[in-house]
Amino acid sequence: MLIGELSERCGLSKDTIRFYEKQGLITVDRKERRNNNYKEYSEETFQRLMSIKWIKNMGFTLTEVSEVLDMIDANEATCQNIADKIQDKVSRLDDKIKELLKVRSMLLNGLKTCCSPTNTKTANENCCPIIAAQG
Repeated sequence: MLIGELSERCGLSKDTIRFYEKQGLITVDRKERRNNNYKEYSEETFQRLMSIKWIKNMGFTLTEVSEVLDMIDANEATCQNIADKIQDKVSRLDDKIKELLKVRSMLLNGLKTCCSPTNTKTANENCCPIIAAQG
């Protein structure tokens, strides 16, 4: 199939497919080209793109996707080592969630300070913690 059909079938843009090829996530041999040099993508390439898309949708980066696919390609993937990667990803997500919750709390506290009806500072005084931090 040509890239347009592949793009439509897998729901990825042509540019994304080309990018994945440049990154080595998918390959197209020279012999998989038509006489007019158009690339002919195989069903296996479609399946690999669907795997990439699925793994990415689970929150993995392209580097992590590549690591998982390399393990699969080398027949080194097991439920245990894939589970280890998933657990590592979950731990990093938990850390990021904690960090984001702290930032959210700081922002809400700053908002309360700026918008508090008991704030007696005049317009010329900096009651906003972000502005005050610069002074």
